[in-house]
Amino acid sequence: MLAAVIHRHTVPFEPAISDGIQTVRIRAMPFRLLSPAHWPTWLLIAVAFFVVRLPIRYQLQLGRLIGNLLQRIGGRRARIAAQNIELCFPDLSAQERARLTKQVFESTGIAVIETAYTWLRPVDALLPRVRFHGLEVLQAAVNEGKGVLLVGAHFAVLDLGGAFLAAHFDFDCIYRTSRNSVIDYISLRRRISLYGHVIERSDMRGTVRQLRQSRTIWYAADQDNGRQHSVFAPFFGIPAATINVTSRLAKISGSPVIFMSHFRDESDCSWSVHLRRIEDYPTGDEIADATLMNQVIEREIRSHPAQYLWLHRRFKTMPDGARKY
Repeated sequence: MLAAVIHRHTVPFEPAISDGIQTVRIRAMPFRLLSPAHWPTWLLIAVAFFVVRLPIRYQLQLGRLIGNLLQRIGGRRARIAAQNIELCFPDLSAQERARLTKQVFESTGIAVIETAYTWLRPVDALLPRVRFHGLEVLQAAVNEGKGVLLVGAHFAVLDLGGAFLAAHFDFDCIYRTSRNSVIDYISLRRRISLYGHVIERSDMRGTVRQLRQSRTIWYAADQDNGRQHSVFAPFFGIPAATINVTSRLAKISGSPVIFMSHFRDESDCSWSVHLRRIEDYPTGDEIADATLMNQVIEREIRSHPAQYLWLHRRFKTMPDGARKY
């Protein structure tokens, strides 16, 4: 029943080539997604369908409970988060690090519900609760007519933050396929409805083509994608594999680079979206560019340290001879 409701209110998809861009197009929902193997996921989505219709304050409370549960059963992810925080905040006491780790998981639990809200409901009702900072900065960059690299990071309010900005600007996003086919269907159909183009992550030619057509493209630039696509640059004082695609795209296209961050304020059930231009970028030196980008991300993380995805193995790739984490 829920699958039918979601299907009726969304746009189906399939990978395709559109105007030379590897993007997605409309197609009926595959019946294989209704097989018994996917029933547990559909059950979770059914629960989420009702949870995201609760008052916001109750959603926050439930999210914190989910986060506490995730920390208790998280095992490996809980250890990764604890180690990341220990590495990046060495000045904190053991008690302070434990408190921050708990807050990270509570924020992650809330983010689960926020993400479900983005996928299953229009965000219009939340817009009065959103404070935007720097819309004029993005508009000025758009007006230059060179396309815009809208760079983000994995803050907790990721999908919701993008949906908030999409209410004010038309832009494209770069998409990474999920391993869960049902989640991939639900999330991708929502992105199709929110953004101009949803571009496959591997399609760099299509990305450059869109920039040359003065499009704004949003993507995250903070995860460890391995040695092949990265340079090593300091992140919280630790050499971290940092993608160099932003530097290369900016050099090829001449597009201005805007950094977007987004956070929640639980005290009044509100959110904020921040847009800042990264000046004097690119420099012509990929390591210097990666260092600058990491400094920008680090500054934003320090303003809301619990609202970053510390569960990710940010330091899984290290320089030869360096300690492995």
